[in-house]
Amino acid sequence: MECKIKQNKSRCSCTYEPCSRKGACCECIQYHLLSRQMPACFFPDDVEKAYDRSFDKFIETYQKRGR
Repeated sequence: MECKIKQNKSRCSCTYEPCSRKGACCECIQYHLLSRQMPACFFPDDVEKAYDRSFDKFIETYQKRGR
């Protein structure tokens, strides 16, 4: 399967500008999971801006917001 980096970048919610993985979703997910984090696209925009992408923040966010 071919990676559609240009198309993925248009939907990427990551606000970390020097990120070299924007649009390369499989690389991004692998990087963050190895760092015990979730990628930016797993968080609502207002939460992502704080750059706390920990598993705990992910759980806290969705427990508060519900489905």
